[in-house]
Amino acid sequence: MTERTRRTPTGAAILQPKITSAIIEAVLDELAEHGYARLSMEAVARRAGVGKSALYRRWPSKQDMVMAVLAEFSVPLAEMPDTGSLRGDLVAALHAIHGWLTHPRFSLILPDLTVEAARNPALAEAVQAAIGDPRRALGADVLHRAVERGELPAGLNLDLALDLIAAPLYWRLHVRLVPIEPGYLDDLAEHLMCALAAQV
Repeated sequence: MTERTRRTPTGAAILQPKITSAIIEAVLDELAEHGYARLSMEAVARRAGVGKSALYRRWPSKQDMVMAVLAEFSVPLAEMPDTGSLRGDLVAALHAIHGWLTHPRFSLILPDLTVEAARNPALAEAVQAAIGDPRRALGADVLHRAVERGELPAGLNLDLALDLIAAPLYWRLHVRLVPIEPGYLDDLAEHLMCALAAQV
């Protein structure tokens, strides 16, 4: 085999992880500083120190790029270990949601993205598909385990239960703008256990 035949083909670009990581960081920074509407592929490429072609080799559009980056950041944070009890799972889930909502960059990104999604149906659908649905599916796993352990009723309304778990933190942090005090998450877990067990 000659040196020519051993060379890596140039027609199909190889996506280098280091460049992808730089782009992801640039997307998060641009979203946090300027918001979704003002984010541009040019600005992301400039901040990442790459050409725009590096972005388009990975994603066909700005929306696809943003959704992929936010999903990669957000969805793994909803993966919950089985602690063996509903209370333990709820406390872990609440801490994870709190960490997600108060992340230094994401806490700036989420309010802006929510506003943009409210006036852009296509973006709203993309956010739901890339972030909302996968996170809720992981949350549903937690509730299914509790049902199997007999800690929650078999007729549990999963959709309502998932809303109950996340809503108090979002309301407190992003609507009331009140910080989470020590002990709040443990108290909230106790209230949620009572509310969820009462559902039939």
